[in-house]
Amino acid sequence: MPVSYPVHRRLSPRRPVLAALAAAALAAGGLVGCSGEDGPEASVDAFLKGWRSGNLQAVGFVDATGAKIPAAEVTKEIRSLSGELADRPPELRRAGDAKITANTATARVQVTWTLPGDTRWAYESPVRLKRGGDDKWQVIWEPAVVQEKLEQGDRLALRRDPAPRAGILDGAGAPIVAPRAVVRVGVQPGEVTDVKALVRQLDAAFKAIRPALTPPVDLADLPKRIADAEPGAFVEVVTLRDEAYRQIKPRIYDLPGTKFQADKLDLAPTREFARALLGSVDPAQADDLQAHPDKYVRGDLVGHGGLQGRYDDRLRGTPGLTVVTERSAPDGSTGPTGVEVFRAEPKPGQPLKTTLDVATQNAADAALRGESRRSALVALRIGDGAVLAAANGPGPAGENLAFTAQVPPGSTFKMVSALALLDKGAVTPTTTVDCPKTTVVDGRSFKNSDNFELGSVPFTTDFAKSCNTAFVSLAPKLGPDGLAVAGRTLGLEGQWDLGADLFTGKVSANGSATEQAAAAIGQGTTVVSPLAMAGATAGVARGHWEQPKLLLDPAPAKPAPAGPALKAESVAALKTMMRAVVTSGTGSALKDVPGEPVYGKTGTAEYDNNPAHTHAWFVGWQGDIAFAVFVEQGGSSTSSAVPIAERFLHALR
Repeated sequence: MPVSYPVHRRLSPRRPVLAALAAAALAAGGLVGCSGEDGPEASVDAFLKGWRSGNLQAVGFVDATGAKIPAAEVTKEIRSLSGELADRPPELRRAGDAKITANTATARVQVTWTLPGDTRWAYESPVRLKRGGDDKWQVIWEPAVVQEKLEQGDRLALRRDPAPRAGILDGAGAPIVAPRAVVRVGVQPGEVTDVKALVRQLDAAFKAIRPALTPPVDLADLPKRIADAEPGAFVEVVTLRDEAYRQIKPRIYDLPGTKFQADKLDLAPTREFARALLGSVDPAQADDLQAHPDKYVRGDLVGHGGLQGRYDDRLRGTPGLTVVTERSAPDGSTGPTGVEVFRAEPKPGQPLKTTLDVATQNAADAALRGESRRSALVALRIGDGAVLAAANGPGPAGENLAFTAQVPPGSTFKMVSALALLDKGAVTPTTTVDCPKTTVVDGRSFKNSDNFELGSVPFTTDFAKSCNTAFVSLAPKLGPDGLAVAGRTLGLEGQWDLGADLFTGKVSANGSATEQAAAAIGQGTTVVSPLAMAGATAGVARGHWEQPKLLLDPAPAKPAPAGPALKAESVAALKTMMRAVVTSGTGSALKDVPGEPVYGKTGTAEYDNNPAHTHAWFVGWQGDIAFAVFVEQGGSSTSSAVPIAERFLHALR
């Protein structure tokens, strides 16, 4: 049976006057009760404990007329009144002592709910009590105990107001990802006359859209979806950017059963625009809802991958929450009462400001367009290290190969080897260095591409023509860690903080004679990313290395410090040799590019024990823009990486 708490009214014989005064005050009806075992507070505390735990058997309840109510019924009603908050019991505490008036008492209790997103809703609620004939205090049960505006049959319900999602800004402060017009292409089953013909015509039209505007559209399940849907339903087929829709509108608009809905979605300027770096914004997926049930609800927009995923909390802001009351109808349904009991306004997200330049990014994307192999292009502004573009060719949409690839640099690393040799005084641009077809180091044979030989030629020619055997013969002059030291002066292996995932490289050091020889030509255990090589190239062009910059706001907390000034005479000599690559060497396809002179270095990198398996590279600069091009399994750089570089530089004009 419920247990209530008696009030002991025995008077101390030692204090008759005080006892008489207390009794008179109580009779007058204005005494504030003391918190103790014999007061109504004990019943209130037991009630709060039971409310929180869901077990009210230790509390006695009556209604406003004094009729007893079973504790189990009160437990059921509290859960019903709590509605959508029933599974997140509030924090409860008594707010001071009860006020006693004759045989009734009123206590105020502090009720604090933790709503989704850790929003706190706190208020005071009254709890009335009645003293029975046996001097036991019992709680007068009424819906207002849960919340003062609740009535019988009501329940609390949550209304969620999404916050405006902030954009990602380019270097000029303009939104990159912004609301852009789209068209949802769908089918109304009841108006389709020939499903097979419709699918065939839609498929042909979608395939005619330029790949840059939309990914391939899979219609394999469309017939079943049409068959399973109601005749008047809108069966969505695909959402197209407005320009993609306009490209095929004449082919699909009048097809029997097709329907179209105009909308806006947060999108980058093009489908491919820095896609892996920026990430995407999509409706909350099942994994999101399962992993963060208090954070996302169905229909929320969530950042996935790239900057959108990493900074999702900042960009999405804080949703607003409103708690309202609903009332049950006789048929069991619920409807709003129009009573609002709590509101927390949504807080808009905060934008990210990046260094990206729209024109440069578009040029990088255009240069990789049509490339069938995984590829990447990174462009930096030499003056301040700002990342202007980060483009990725075909491959997983979220893979930012431009920043995170860990691949051998091949002959582009001769830029680092040459700098180290020049710093040591081992060579000058005019030093004669032999370039045979092959050379052997500790039993391992090294050869030039296509087995070419130059004979005894100036070091500049060895560099421009990318002679492996010349650099292998010079490797001992670098010492066991000369390459690593030179690489670190150009930022390789550094601890960079750009605000995005990246790989800064690993340079071979202290290896065997064959490992040192391989490292001198960008093979062996040396691995880099396109971003790391673009940063190193910008360092040569600038005369000292600076960490590339990507995020301006919020600015990274711990960017790497700038590197030391490079030796002026070494830099001048290296620039001369990198210009020769373009004017008379392996990068000669770039010598007619309009604008300022182009400097660079080609690279072909073996990535396993099969010499036929090679990646292709080109690193270089023109004017104030340094860049690195990488093509996975691209074969000869002159047939893959260099043409991409040429398209990029032409697109910048």
